[in-house]
Amino acid sequence: MHILPFLLKELEHEATTTRKFLKLVDPEKFSWKPHEKSMDMKRLSVHIAELPSWIDLAVNTNGIDFAAGSYKSPEVNNTNELLDLFEKSQEKGIAALQNISEDGLLETWTIRNGDNILNAMTKYEAIRHSFSQTTHHRAQLGVYLRLLNIPIPGSYGPSADEQGF
Repeated sequence: MHILPFLLKELEHEATTTRKFLKLVDPEKFSWKPHEKSMDMKRLSVHIAELPSWIDLAVNTNGIDFAAGSYKSPEVNNTNELLDLFEKSQEKGIAALQNISEDGLLETWTIRNGDNILNAMTKYEAIRHSFSQTTHHRAQLGVYLRLLNIPIPGSYGPSADEQGF
């Protein structure tokens, strides 16, 4: 059995739902957050928009070192830029999945902070982790939208808003 076609299909399917949520992010609410320990809406939505590019990172590197400080969050100023970031990230994720071999999925990918190894996993597991992160953070965004009384779209079926409840 080959897993790559299924990963590509899942990435495309999740992108449809993610686009619906990102389209609802209002730049006037970028600084809003539901709690002092929460990310603000801008940081959360940018993170969601860039997550498909983590597939490219997993496929084309051996890991990430947070101590290196090379990560910089992309800057967006409006919803169109947020959606553009997502589309570019999605393209990177698709291209990475199209260019890795099934055997390449078994190579190790490591998350570290200097000498401290936080997690070592296969590239397949790193890809699945990015999918899980997308679902997790998109659900967070749904809560933010709900708390702002913005009707939310369904994810894996119709939402209460779509059903008129």
